[in-house]
Amino acid sequence: MINDLNLDDARYLSDADPGEMLVAVASSGAQIRRSIQVIDRDALKSVASEGKPRAIIVAGMGGSGVSGEVLAAVAGPSSSIPIVVERTHHLPGWVSPIDMVIAVSCSGSTEETLSVADEAGRRGARLVTVGAAGSPIEAISNRSASSVHLAIDAQGRMPRASLWTIATPLLMLANELGVAEITDTDLEVTADLMDQISVESGVGVATLENTAKTLGLSIAESLPMLWGTGAIGRAATGRFMAQLAENAKMPAIYGGLPEVGHNQIVAFDGLLAKRSDDDLFRDRVDGESERLLHLVLMRDDAEHEAVTKRVNVIKDIVADRGIPMTELHARGEHRLTRLATLTVLTDWASVYAAIAMGIDPTPIAPINQLKAGLA
Repeated sequence: MINDLNLDDARYLSDADPGEMLVAVASSGAQIRRSIQVIDRDALKSVASEGKPRAIIVAGMGGSGVSGEVLAAVAGPSSSIPIVVERTHHLPGWVSPIDMVIAVSCSGSTEETLSVADEAGRRGARLVTVGAAGSPIEAISNRSASSVHLAIDAQGRMPRASLWTIATPLLMLANELGVAEITDTDLEVTADLMDQISVESGVGVATLENTAKTLGLSIAESLPMLWGTGAIGRAATGRFMAQLAENAKMPAIYGGLPEVGHNQIVAFDGLLAKRSDDDLFRDRVDGESERLLHLVLMRDDAEHEAVTKRVNVIKDIVADRGIPMTELHARGEHRLTRLATLTVLTDWASVYAAIAMGIDPTPIAPINQLKAGLA
């Protein structure tokens, strides 16, 4: 059972989070600042000296793959070339030497990403690898004199807790290529606002004044339906879904407006949307909880005016059916800042949701079991 008082008990939070996932989330802004300092600028210039590719394909899995979604969302409509995220063992058939493949693996040893990097080398595509120094992915990069490796150090954090260590080199490369305007100042301003949100979301801030704790409690033991507006909001919902799965060990549904208004919205009339407190004939088990829908709207205020109109109607539909809803708004001016502010807040919330349910957020036993079975 959930006890909301636990989230305001500093000792309980420490004991419930032995892997220090809360500390890792708090490091998000610092990850950006450190990347600005340590990424090899000469390597970035070397890649950019060959000009823009026809397309950029970012290959990565899990927390590393999210970096590609970050790049695509931040570059957005201003990008003069397509940015594609690939999460399989193979490149799309159209990739050729005029395209750039960025293979991203925090550990540098992700099977699927190594396969794609190897294939990119065989096809003669421009290859940039991002991962740990001395790792297998760097070895693939070293096979070709024209490939470039950007070394990163997660400093012991798990990939899902190292998003900004992984994503910042991609953002810096996009700026160098002229694919998106993301200056060091933009990165620093974003890091500052992320730090501010981490202070607001911190362990010492009471639940009633803490949006991340309130959100974590409200979606714990629910089935969250995460809807985002625009590319920024949609990318943030995908990240939140993954964080809830890995940290809180709970499923979530995600998607972007307006698309979800053509399909997912009908779930509001399904069994998972109905409160059954008045059902006298339903068998109940002591201590059971109903995993029912909770809508989380993640909004980028630069959303299309037609989307804004849809959101207002959706609020009425949700209210008519008594479905709980939480609305979050991005902060800042730059597209990067707006995405990062949604992401860091919901990263905090995913850990608080885990702790509220008595779940240790750090272990990933099923992932490890899968890897062991494949070894």
